[in-house]
Amino acid sequence: MSAIKVIVADITTLEVDAIVNAANKSLLGGGGVDGAIHRTAGPELLTECRTLGGCETGEAKVTAGYRLPAAYVIHTVGPIWQGGNSGEPELLANCYRNSLLLGRSLGIRSIAFPAISTGVYGYPVADATRVALNTIQLTDHSIEEVILACFDEVTADHYLKLC
Repeated sequence: MSAIKVIVADITTLEVDAIVNAANKSLLGGGGVDGAIHRTAGPELLTECRTLGGCETGEAKVTAGYRLPAAYVIHTVGPIWQGGNSGEPELLANCYRNSLLLGRSLGIRSIAFPAISTGVYGYPVADATRVALNTIQLTDHSIEEVILACFDEVTADHYLKLC
């Protein structure tokens, strides 16, 4: 079983094997975590992302980390909240599961996740954190350390109530 840590931090500063990018379907950058990762990694990240052909909701693709402390960026596209009856929980769980399994295939030992879909995609934080923790705990991924890097104390508190 992996150690799960909840921290309030800028995910782009973490010294882990891989960070997860809450990307949009184009993988070509955007706002929030996605924009911060692209800015910090440098233009090489965008160049590599252009070769990937985008990414569907719930899927995951990997690139190098370039100027980030992390060796890899695992890009995943979270669902846009539409009230919860359009498959959002399953799609969000797939984001975490597919990212973990991709990380396992890369042989990584540590990974950091943002709170996927809780920003501009509107997923309620309480529901998203529950899906994230359940999926991380139930996925056979063999990654030693999973960090839940929260943008703020409110999100961290939601995770900590569930741990």
